[in-house]
Amino acid sequence: MTLPLRLLRFFLATGFAFLTAGVVVLAAAYILIAPDLPPIERLKDVQLQVPLRIYSADGDLVAEFGEQRRIPVHYDELPQAVIDAILATEDDRFFEHPGVDYQGLVRAAVELVRTGQKRQGGSTITMQVARNFFLSSEKTYLRKLTEIFLALKIERYLSKQEILELYLNKIYFGQRAYGVGAAAQVYYGLPVDQLTLAQVAMIAGLPKAPSSNNPVSNPERALQRRDHVLSRMYILGYIDSREYQQALLEVDHASLHTATIGVQAPYVAEMVRAYMVETYGEAAYHVGYSVTTTLDSARQRAANSALRNDLLAYDRRHGYRGVEAHVELKGASADSYAELMKGRSTLAGLEPALVTALDKQSASVFIDGLGTVELGWEALSWARRAISANALGPKPKTAADVLAVGDIVRVEQQADGGWKLAQLPRVAGALVSLRPQDGALQALVGGFDFFTSKFNRAVQAQRQPGSSFKPFVYSAALAKGYTLASVFNDAPVVFDDASLETTWRPENYSGKFYGPTRMREALTHSRNLVSIRLLQAIGAGYAADYVRRFGFRAEQVPRDLSLALGSGSATPLEMARAYSVWANGGFFIQPYFIDEIKNPAGDTVYKANPAVACPECDDSVTGELPDEAAPAATPSMSVPTVEAAGDGEHQSTVPAKGADTAPPQPVYARRVVDYDNVYLMTSLMKDVIKRGTGRRAMTLGRNDLAGKTGTTNDQRDAWFCGFNTNLVTTVWVGFDQTQPLGAGETGGRAALPMWIEYMKTALRDVPPSSLPQPADLVTVRIDAKTGLRLPPGQAGGLFELFRPGEVPQRFSEPTYTQGTRTPGRGSAEPLF
Repeated sequence: MTLPLRLLRFFLATGFAFLTAGVVVLAAAYILIAPDLPPIERLKDVQLQVPLRIYSADGDLVAEFGEQRRIPVHYDELPQAVIDAILATEDDRFFEHPGVDYQGLVRAAVELVRTGQKRQGGSTITMQVARNFFLSSEKTYLRKLTEIFLALKIERYLSKQEILELYLNKIYFGQRAYGVGAAAQVYYGLPVDQLTLAQVAMIAGLPKAPSSNNPVSNPERALQRRDHVLSRMYILGYIDSREYQQALLEVDHASLHTATIGVQAPYVAEMVRAYMVETYGEAAYHVGYSVTTTLDSARQRAANSALRNDLLAYDRRHGYRGVEAHVELKGASADSYAELMKGRSTLAGLEPALVTALDKQSASVFIDGLGTVELGWEALSWARRAISANALGPKPKTAADVLAVGDIVRVEQQADGGWKLAQLPRVAGALVSLRPQDGALQALVGGFDFFTSKFNRAVQAQRQPGSSFKPFVYSAALAKGYTLASVFNDAPVVFDDASLETTWRPENYSGKFYGPTRMREALTHSRNLVSIRLLQAIGAGYAADYVRRFGFRAEQVPRDLSLALGSGSATPLEMARAYSVWANGGFFIQPYFIDEIKNPAGDTVYKANPAVACPECDDSVTGELPDEAAPAATPSMSVPTVEAAGDGEHQSTVPAKGADTAPPQPVYARRVVDYDNVYLMTSLMKDVIKRGTGRRAMTLGRNDLAGKTGTTNDQRDAWFCGFNTNLVTTVWVGFDQTQPLGAGETGGRAALPMWIEYMKTALRDVPPSSLPQPADLVTVRIDAKTGLRLPPGQAGGLFELFRPGEVPQRFSEPTYTQGTRTPGRGSAEPLF
């Protein structure tokens, strides 16, 4: 046998031996590894980590919570360019190999022999799916073999399209973006089907090295990687020469795009987040729940604007407290201005700005991202130096009286595009707006800026409601037989009440006394002394028990005469809930803010079923609420609505996760105040707006509004609670650390403008709506001073409403007789 033939036989035998050994080794490896391979069936039901998303009732995104940004995309939604780009850079033989590319493995083996080093290589998309879903990323021979066997198994179980869909929704693209859908949104702010070819190539180049090839943090290297992907696409015939050249010339504009928030409601978003985590645990952040709240986007935007404008207006009235910081600009160039303001962000629309130059009555300021803008004298002249709540410094005459070059200040943009000097308010505020028929939250703002202070004053701040509490005491008097024509003496009084610990000398806000005053006039003008005498007449204990039917808890309501002036405590949300009883005709409702929760599959796992006010369903008064009645909605509550009417039964509960949710049976709210009482009180509170302390609201040009101002001692809290039958809104202004707001800062001045601005938008295109007058009420002409009926034929007087049996039986005399009053049932009793 010739030498060449012997060599050939040797090499064939050796090759066969190696091949046989390889097969044996692979078979042994498979026998060893196969029992531990994870079940591939799990890939059919894989749950990708999708963030918790919260929406308004009309579909605007409110917030997104979760570490991983992901927008799952189905294979048939993927543009062909995305598929081609990924295959060109990751696995161009994907649709040809059985899950393992043997050519790639051979290349990796040759590289190992040549260099002696294990390197990443030969991994197909299917192998990457196996690794990403089942394995770690460690580089060992055993893991590589497991990866290969898993890939072969996956290819037998899933189609190529299903594998590619899993891959494109799982892989990491940098900047917390997982999946191609999220990458398109994060880098370009676009859905994946709207990307250009160059943008597709940029994203396709990221999985190999999402940090070093990142277009945001390393744009030059990212551009090189993009061009490489385009070159591969051209070589493989996925794109033609013209497309290739155009894409190479396209300037890249990648930047970070967070989720597009449709409406800012961070305080409500936090309430939802807390509830979801309490209910579903940490899984709430990544399972992919979609929560629809009850928020109305337009009303929420109006609420944000109204609170912001009101607090800024208050702040300007009380002077300029000074700049935030000062830096030296000597030798600094315009290019370094942004660095000097580093770490200062926009807060509630107020931009940080650096003063770069001063003129006599103007200033130039630098705003990062906008450049230099001018502040004219109108933008500066308000800034008198703040001395105290009741004192201001002299009016400034020049810009230098207010600012200096190098000052870092806040500025706000005006409606005309100009800028105005501003400052972050120290005063706080809250706004709550409810749909009174069922308690659906329409808008809520818990402070000036959530990121400065996460304390939600709308639901957490227990403050004295002041005179805004008086309507509940007056309702108690009506329930005890008094009428709106009942007369009480507005005169000085001193109380030595043991329950008050000290001698108490209450007075009216004006410091004046008005003598005998009818109940209607007393509440219209918020007369404190009449309210105290009224409470004394009906009994503080009786009133404290009565007002609990509006949802107030026993510990919130003092059982002494200070109750007449609102010395208890309540949150703005609890006040809105209580005023809903007036707006809906006498029914107790519970505020709620979550309407629906859906799982990633789109199945409803929770649907709100709130108790609804229904006058036609049950007109019987059920009386007070027991101590067990829960407070109005709080961020840590266990369900999105609290216990309705205190009867111990949840009117809206979360079913077991994944449970079948049949249409719920309607639930009706409990009547807690009779309709006549509600109508009379609403009539009274309409007068507050028409000619009383809330008359500024007449600028809205509506005749269906009712409400009450509230101011506490030393103007420490300012309130306005108002409503019509469609909407109840409560606003509050005060300091977190209780202190006086300043002279004249009553509810009508400090809080009411916020309510007016909000309601102007919230009730736009909403027709006027008032409660219909009960058929049994009668209108009688009375003497304005005495509250008694006018004799037939006597001129003057005014008309008042009365319930049957409560019309005054006595007629007014030509002169008022001191010492009598008309309680409504016709008898003469001592004047209080």
